[in-house]
Amino acid sequence: MEAESEPYVRLATLRQLHQVVADLNRATSLADTLQAVADGIVAGLGYELACVNLVQPDGDLVIAAFAGNPAAEALITGRVGSRASWERRLSMGEAWGDLHFIPHTEGWVLLEDDVPQWHTDGPEPRFADEWHPQDRLYAPMYASGGGQELLGVISVDRPRNGRHPGAWGQEALQMYASQAAIAISNARLRANMQRALVRLEREQQALRASEESFRQAFEYAPSGMAIAEMGGDQHGRLLRTNDALCRLLGRPASAMRRYSFADLVHPEDIGTLLRTSAEGGRAELRLGRRDGTYIWVSLRNSVVADTTDGPRFLLTHVEDIEERKRHELHLAHRASHDSLTGLPNSAELRSRLAARLCRRPHSVRATAIEALDAAYGEPAAPGSAVPEHDFDYNPHTDAGSYDHHVHMFAPTSDAEGGGGGGAVDDGTKGLAVLFCDLDGFKSINDRFGHHTGDAVLIEVARRLTTCVRDGDTVARLGGDEFVVLADGLGSADAADLAVRLRNAIIPPIRVDGRAVRVGASFGIGWASCGMSAEEVLQSADQRMYVEKRSRAKVHRRAG
Repeated sequence: MEAESEPYVRLATLRQLHQVVADLNRATSLADTLQAVADGIVAGLGYELACVNLVQPDGDLVIAAFAGNPAAEALITGRVGSRASWERRLSMGEAWGDLHFIPHTEGWVLLEDDVPQWHTDGPEPRFADEWHPQDRLYAPMYASGGGQELLGVISVDRPRNGRHPGAWGQEALQMYASQAAIAISNARLRANMQRALVRLEREQQALRASEESFRQAFEYAPSGMAIAEMGGDQHGRLLRTNDALCRLLGRPASAMRRYSFADLVHPEDIGTLLRTSAEGGRAELRLGRRDGTYIWVSLRNSVVADTTDGPRFLLTHVEDIEERKRHELHLAHRASHDSLTGLPNSAELRSRLAARLCRRPHSVRATAIEALDAAYGEPAAPGSAVPEHDFDYNPHTDAGSYDHHVHMFAPTSDAEGGGGGGAVDDGTKGLAVLFCDLDGFKSINDRFGHHTGDAVLIEVARRLTTCVRDGDTVARLGGDEFVVLADGLGSADAADLAVRLRNAIIPPIRVDGRAVRVGASFGIGWASCGMSAEEVLQSADQRMYVEKRSRAKVHRRAG
């Protein structure tokens, strides 16, 4: 049960991380951003205490935000620690990727330095990875752009599970520190841009100087910037782009002036862009590069207005988030796929299956229409609306609107006859669920070891995948059990597919110069509306065991 729940835990962590990063990017000022960084750690990363130490112009670090303990916040917020003390801390302890962990056994060295700190009480650890009250964990934040300019340090304490964070927790904290650094840099950039705009409005007599200040901030911004027209026939056309945006998209500034963002955005993201073209609009979407590829960016708009004529142009900030998106996709794939074979795992299989089903069987609509006939004393006209309450419809749990949902139901002959082999096809097509259990796998695992067993599972997964169509799903439930979802099959089609898959598995598999064989038993179930995903899988599982027992009897009689 623990192994099956792990993908859900990882997906929940990913959703929490995505939410706190979204909250982080909604902050409107540097102070709000710093506090959002601390609050996000407590809200989404599983720590009770979080502190943000920000590098000041003189190099020392000031405690700029604190979350989790109002008393400690009042005690140390605003206090300063020297840069030398911080560099000493970041050179000690254990390096967990970009994180720095100083165990309590070494922390006594730091008790007398000038970095403000709080002390927590608690019992001694009972096991190796239990968190000690004097343990310290730091996540440095570095400016983007490839350098190692330190912006600040996040320190955390009191993991809610009481343990040192594992690889998953360490990676989540590192990603969050990276996003926090971007948010702090962007907050500073936005503050500089806003000050420049205020000067443009208030210093009409010094217009040229203000324009130069704006040009400097625009041209040398570390992330992409663009100015576009607002209103009229040329609405959205790019008037000016900075060097960072041109490098990001691989296009010269002269060519960029021929486009609008609508010309560059990925076709699937055009709706997102249109919803973003407004004051304060923001979105994550893909923009096309000159070489034909697309890159993920975070796009944020501000309207630059004239005091007399109203809005004049749209100022757009474009941040490269390709690496973060790649991390998110990688984490999402790890959470939904089997680590050994790369196939969809049990949770992903159930999700795909449940997406095709609704809670009501296909026959419910006919029953409801018959009720209308009885109520009105005559047959209901074709296309008559059936009252919603007659269906007990729930849009949050049923698969879409009843009128648009394509119901799934089993071929009649197979539903009545069970099994799979030799079924007569009545012409009905459905979603076949083939439950596969390997025969003889346990003896291979016991005799030759888990290395050989793993190699067999990987090869079986490959053979199953090559025997199905594009769009079919091959998943691993765990152990030596696999499931195939194949849509649009009749009873005979499903039986033929089971035979092909079994024949693909039977040939010898060579592992380390040794040839081993496994067989396979298949049970064919059918996905029908009115059933849950678990019921569908149980049906196919039961039919697989019926086939396994019947084949065992045949072998005994033959012997």
